[in-house]
Amino acid sequence: MKHKAGFVNIVGNPNVGKSTLMNQLVGERISIATFKAQTTRHRIMGIVNTDDMQIVFSDTPGVLKPNYKLQESMLAFSESALADADVLLYVTDVVENPEKNMDFLEKVRRLDIPVLLLVNKIDTTDQKGLEAVVEKWHSLLPNAEILPISALNKFGTDILLKRIEQLLPDSPPYFDKDQLTDKPARFFVSEIVREKILLYYDKEIPYSVEVSVEEFKEEEKLIRIRAVIYVERDSQKGIIIGHQGYALKKMSTEARKSLERFFGKRIYLETYVKVDKDWRNSQRELDHFGYNPE
Repeated sequence: MKHKAGFVNIVGNPNVGKSTLMNQLVGERISIATFKAQTTRHRIMGIVNTDDMQIVFSDTPGVLKPNYKLQESMLAFSESALADADVLLYVTDVVENPEKNMDFLEKVRRLDIPVLLLVNKIDTTDQKGLEAVVEKWHSLLPNAEILPISALNKFGTDILLKRIEQLLPDSPPYFDKDQLTDKPARFFVSEIVREKILLYYDKEIPYSVEVSVEEFKEEEKLIRIRAVIYVERDSQKGIIIGHQGYALKKMSTEARKSLERFFGKRIYLETYVKVDKDWRNSQRELDHFGYNPE
């Protein structure tokens, strides 16, 4: 029996449901999925294995026009996904302006690989509205195959998976068959802590934050973790910590619970807050935090 394998890369504008779709397709909670835009900052792989197939899904940051170096790195992750895809999933939804970020769309249009255009969140519109969206996208990406889905409600995802299987090239697997992702454990610690910050703090705070895992010691029944939360200003440090440390303690408790579910072990989590002025515009700091598409 022939074996199929390939890279299926997920791209699109912010907040259209890429990470929710990724988690549904992989069947594991790999990508952060919140209601806030710009949640995904890295390119994250999730691997689906069967006896005769390996699908390497890749979630990418939402496409946007960069305002600082961090966003330049995020855009580079998205553009790199166009270069090595065997199948491209371009995700949009029923309310997004199809002509947003036409520069990126033009690059998608020039691709000579299968492009599946996924109209997400169809549970929030009616048939007439959906038909209008599909017609508009067909004019913008005439070679794309358009599939309506609702990632949150798992509508259309089974059909999508079957179509991906049909499009995959014959190939040996790229990763070990028991591998779920290309990211190390520390990466998921920082992502889970950052997710809780996205959920529990308002305004610009979550977008000024980066998390670095400085210690990860795994014992038989316990994992000891020390994480540093970096912010850009002293005032942000005060907000993260909160009155008498209450805000930081609450966020850390929720992060610990999620980490215990993720790793299936008890977690001892220490969190600290440090100021690193203008880290989002420092190439040295961005390299340290892993924002390098190469």
